[in-house]
Amino acid sequence: MSGFDICAYDHVGIRVTDRSRAIAFYQLLGFELEPEEEWEEHRALSMVTTSGVRINLIYNAAAQPKAHNVLLDESVRLPGITHLALVVDSLTQVMARMRELGIAITEGPLQVGRRRVICFVRDPDGNVVEFDELLLKTPSAPT
Repeated sequence: MSGFDICAYDHVGIRVTDRSRAIAFYQLLGFELEPEEEWEEHRALSMVTTSGVRINLIYNAAAQPKAHNVLLDESVRLPGITHLALVVDSLTQVMARMRELGIAITEGPLQVGRRRVICFVRDPDGNVVEFDELLLKTPSAPT
């Protein structure tokens, strides 16, 4: 027992190379910039969806050739957070919208167990975004 209770999930930080390009990409996914939540001294900002899902973009990354992701594109598996997973109401609609926008679906759709069906895309820096449509609702799943 930890002695404390984790009561909510707030955000994930995503390191990117180009502030404007990253904002534009994540806006296509439904995130909006929170102008009062930008910290230039840290080269970081917050974006949020209408349902309150939040990410932070940290715009201080060194560009990698061909958006190479060192956590996923190397044979040596380094520790780190490999992707952001977002629950969506319809994976079919997500995939159709990605095709419409010219965003490549890098994997999927895949059914994972009995609980969910997923697909993956990458942002312009190679960061992976997973979309999950929940097939079975669990007590801990968002509603």
